[in-house]
Amino acid sequence: MSDPDGYSRDESEAERLDRNFNEQLQELRIAQAGVQILFAFLLTIPFQQRFTTLTDLQRDIYVVTLVSIAISTLVFMTPVAMHRMLFREGLKDFVVRHTDTLIGAGLFFLVVGIIGGVVLVLDVLLSHTTAIWIGGGLTLLAVALWLVLPLSQRRRRRREDPDTP
Repeated sequence: MSDPDGYSRDESEAERLDRNFNEQLQELRIAQAGVQILFAFLLTIPFQQRFTTLTDLQRDIYVVTLVSIAISTLVFMTPVAMHRMLFREGLKDFVVRHTDTLIGAGLFFLVVGIIGGVVLVLDVLLSHTTAIWIGGGLTLLAVALWLVLPLSQRRRRRREDPDTP
């Protein structure tokens, strides 16, 4: 439930940037753990005996999944690299602004990788049709939880308080 009186802080611009960057790093820590586990798993699959029995479609799903998780890993690591390269350069506003965009891009590639991994495993274990249906259901769930829910709250908040940025 939202606070009807709004939520504000009494902080300087520098304090706000520091707080925002720390919050972004916490988000990245949570996402990065899952990405690393999935990436490690995907890197071992080609060395399993059954990998040679995959169909062309399954191999394509694997490649898309692997590349998506690799991109997600790189994108999630970028804010740390940017911070390291720009440390003490007075560019924290740049880092915070771009980290926000990078987290969104990283989450997109992460969800592609998660769904691709599930579809691949289910296609091997069950059937192509079942894998596609469950993958579609997971896609709808991700869209509902990661996009529709927060955007509906943002829209509701802006309707209640048009002056909210």
